Amino acid sequence: MPHPAASPSPSDSSSAGPRRPRLRVAVAGLGAVARTAHLPLLERRRDLFQVSALCDLSRSALDDVGTRHGVPPGRRHTSLAQLLAAGGFDALILLTSGSHGADAASVLRAGYPVLCEKPLAFTRAEVREVASAERAAGEGPRLMVGYMKQYDPAAVRLSELLKDAGGPGAVRSVEVCVLHPTSGAQLAFARLPRTGGDVPDGELGALRSRDDSLVEEALGPLASERMRALYGIVNSSVCHELSLLRQIDGPPEGVEFAAAWADEGEATGSLALDGRLPSGGRYAVRWHFLPEHAAYRETVRVHHEQGSLELAFPSPYLMNAPTVLTETSAVGGGEHRAEFRSVAEAFEEELVAFHAMAVDGVPPRTGAEGAAADVATAQQAVAALAAREGSPCGGEAGHYLRR
Repeated sequence: MPHPAASPSPSDSSSAGPRRPRLRVAVAGLGAVARTAHLPLLERRRDLFQVSALCDLSRSALDDVGTRHGVPPGRRHTSLAQLLAAGGFDALILLTSGSHGADAASVLRAGYPVLCEKPLAFTRAEVREVASAERAAGEGPRLMVGYMKQYDPAAVRLSELLKDAGGPGAVRSVEVCVLHPTSGAQLAFARLPRTGGDVPDGELGALRSRDDSLVEEALGPLASERMRALYGIVNSSVCHELSLLRQIDGPPEGVEFAAAWADEGEATGSLALDGRLPSGGRYAVRWHFLPEHAAYRETVRVHHEQGSLELAFPSPYLMNAPTVLTETSAVGGGEHRAEFRSVAEAFEEELVAFHAMAVDGVPPRTGAEGAAADVATAQQAVAALAAREGSPCGGEAGHYLRR
């Protein structure tokens, strides 16, 4: 259902097909992912979007981005409450850090469709609140969670090939490996300006305290630092791989084995998750933070009864760098290998899907239900680690602790 304020774009041409309403979007959170991905792509897709309002705690970030993208000073806000009160937009892209549960619910209650960066929330209670706010809107799907890899052309092609091979029931295993260098190393090429130093310490401290309280609600007050680290990694990074598992075969049935380890003195190192998929196959995830690694590298291998499918993802910050899908099968007594790659950008495909949700009510690949499944898997991982190490585990995750 179109938002009442959406208007046709004068830049659309009739020769390109039916004219689509042009959405005025507000962008809340002007960090690295906004500057390297969403804002440039919103500018690229001027046929579908117009950036009409901005929100960030940093006035310097607002002024820099506002000037670059032609957003007037009166439409630059330092709080979400100010942004929602001022209005003047049709949809909102929520790219702030930490948990987005309360803010996403506020946006939905204000009547706006929202594309929310992951993680949607740190607790299952937050997700329920967001889902309630979406239902109250009464207008079909209004929430998309930002798992752009689900919209990657290679990932979509994998789903099509797997369907031809017999679907999820033919899957024997899905094996994931992520090699993760520092974010700074991945972003060095972008030469982002230094902004944000003008945010008051008290505001940053309040946000950290809020997230700490939510993690305690999720894991209990006695959760170890290792358990908290694992929870943070799954919610902030491995959730992308969980979204792909859901797209391949549905949410994992649980986490049977979890481990987290690091070199002495390191807060973040490696983790491992293993378990069963809904159709009977198995999954294994290995994630490694490697500060000196040459480049980000992620592989997703699907082994099925007729062959194998492998996705190799580049750094997500590299626009239009193709994900490579390799299909391996048996032909004429030998091995056949074929590659598929596309320079279509996953973030752009995600934005196009967001437009379709906001205007036409097309369901997103991940909404509140999928986000809830990912939070549950993260908590199951913590419970499995706690059980293996004999550590206390409470909060929502305690529900999954093996007795």
